[in-house]
Amino acid sequence: MPACTLYEVARHAGVSLATASRVLNGSSRRPGGAISERVQASAAELGYIANAQAQGLAKKSSGILGLILHDISDPYFSTIARGVQEAVQDQEKVVLLASTGRSLETERHAIATFAARRADAIVIAGSRTDSPAAGEENSLILAELRRYKANGGRVCVIGHPVIGSRPDDGFRTVPVSNRALSSRLAADLAAAGHRHFRVLAGPDGLVTSDARLNGFQEGLRQAGLRPAEVHRTDFTRGGGYGAAVELGTRLKASERVESPSGPDGTPALCVFAASDVMAIGAIAGFRELGLRIPEDIAVAGFDDIETLRDFTPALTTVQLPLAELGRQAVARVLAQEVPEAVSSIEGTVVLRRSTELPSAQTSPQHRP
Repeated sequence: MPACTLYEVARHAGVSLATASRVLNGSSRRPGGAISERVQASAAELGYIANAQAQGLAKKSSGILGLILHDISDPYFSTIARGVQEAVQDQEKVVLLASTGRSLETERHAIATFAARRADAIVIAGSRTDSPAAGEENSLILAELRRYKANGGRVCVIGHPVIGSRPDDGFRTVPVSNRALSSRLAADLAAAGHRHFRVLAGPDGLVTSDARLNGFQEGLRQAGLRPAEVHRTDFTRGGGYGAAVELGTRLKASERVESPSGPDGTPALCVFAASDVMAIGAIAGFRELGLRIPEDIAVAGFDDIETLRDFTPALTTVQLPLAELGRQAVARVLAQEVPEAVSSIEGTVVLRRSTELPSAQTSPQHRP
């Protein structure tokens, strides 16, 4: 059975096509109450479904907010998405989601798709990549966003600004203190008694991972410790797992160290993974080799994803207000006036069981 058309509704209600359109498509020039009620009654009786694109033209708003994430299965991104969804409930917006699989090309296509559907705004959550290999794709993404902005769209990026963008582009951001927070984490771990570190970081050029790596190294330097050896891998659970198996195998095979634990029974090594998801994978890899956390190797992460509530041992990490990142992004991208420069979103270093030394108290330690 073919769909009911607006023309059929107008004929059934005894009004012109233009009048029916003004009633059903949300025009500000709506006719009187009796006529509107008659049109709506006819639409209900005939089963008419309004054309969203036509409504968008009438209202000059599609009611769509596009959300672009790297991986919706990652608790980091799903929690941000929840914050975005909560923030739009009273905004008469619907969220359309694109999960890119960390592909810049897919991200560019998602931007173009949202722009073609006249999305009122686009929020992008996911680390930028500034490696030379990504240069061409970054330029294409920037051009796509500028074209979308020139046609009335609004853009907000969580974390680092769009690569190559300028202040006059008008892209809004929700900055995150990745470098400062990872520096605090390193300082707290050093103060707790750890002396030897490794870092599991994402690919070179991944801005969020590099900021966390550089901040951690800075914290070690300020604590008077040597820089940590860095292991580059995928910024995923699988990346953390593979790097941990490789590192743990090297440690167990070392002639210098028969056991990863030091002579006093404390962990000889503390591993900082640049995300909690990587840390979870790393712990699985170490355990597969028979290494205990934290007795043999201490492990810390970053983000404090909700999955950690049920994870053992409790993971030392940096607690970010992930849902609040999503809410802030919506508030900034939908604000009528361009927000003034804003400070970075802060977090909290939380020391838990996964880095606890035998001499440490059993209660968690917190540092704002």
